[in-house]
Amino acid sequence: MKLLLVEDDPMLAEGIAEFLRGQGDAVTVETDGMRADRLLQESAFELVLLDLGLPGLGGYEVVRRIRKRGQRMPVILITARDALDDRIYGLDLGADDYLVKPFELAELSARMRAVLRRGGSASAPALSFGPLLLDLDGRLAELDGAALALSGREWEILEALVRADGRTVARERLQGEGSGNALEVYISRLRPRLEAAGVLIRTVRGFGYRLERVKERRDGAD
Repeated sequence: MKLLLVEDDPMLAEGIAEFLRGQGDAVTVETDGMRADRLLQESAFELVLLDLGLPGLGGYEVVRRIRKRGQRMPVILITARDALDDRIYGLDLGADDYLVKPFELAELSARMRAVLRRGGSASAPALSFGPLLLDLDGRLAELDGAALALSGREWEILEALVRADGRTVARERLQGEGSGNALEVYISRLRPRLEAAGVLIRTVRGFGYRLERVKERRDGAD
């Protein structure tokens, strides 16, 4: 199972990660809430283990952003906060379970299996940016309600840009295994089709690309 562990205590994170990897899980460890939120927009995970007291962005806000984006992967909060109000608040935000530190690793493993049995999904059913909608399960795209036909590489590029939600995506991430010219060709194909609905692919000189709505143009981009 591919999962993200967000924990700013390095010893605890190392212990949990080692245990889970021993079970055969692929574990990515992050210590900062803001970086974790960015990673969740760029990669698909089957489950998230999330501390609350994080630098950069608190765990509650990370949960809120996950659910606001429509991502349905299970989230288990792992924290020393044991007050009933804290547990209720976390669950109401969209967390699937709440585990109070210190805990036994065997219990963590059991809770992970339980939330997965309840039907959590590793991917969001859809991503959107203005009039652009990407159905991740069906790998279908719509623009202003009309089907948008995409090649495999066009889909990959557009999905990365939509996940970034207006933030710039480095060209290295969009490059794939093709040449730099190939990326430019795909971008040039996508641009006129999206611009008709007011969605722009903006070039950020020396870095990459980002999506913008026509009315949201920013300085420093072409």
